[in-house]
Amino acid sequence: MPTLTVTDDQVIELIKQLPPERKHAILFTLAKNTAAERGVRMAYAEEQLRRLCTERGLNWDSMSEEERETFIDDLVHEDRSCLR
Repeated sequence: MPTLTVTDDQVIELIKQLPPERKHAILFTLAKNTAAERGVRMAYAEEQLRRLCTERGLNWDSMSEEERETFIDDLVHEDRSCLR
């Protein structure tokens, strides 16, 4: 079976030609896939945060939400000095 190669712009133009209910179906499918992928990304991020906590002698699971936010803020800004 031959493969058709199209650009992103061509795909968008094709979708624009569809009736509204088909556009909705496509949007719903894309959103559903994105939500599933987000769960995988979140699980990976949490795993990495747990690892970083362990390396720093902290326990992610016993931290409060505020402590977690502070930890992440410190990670994000660790390359510059911040006043607290």
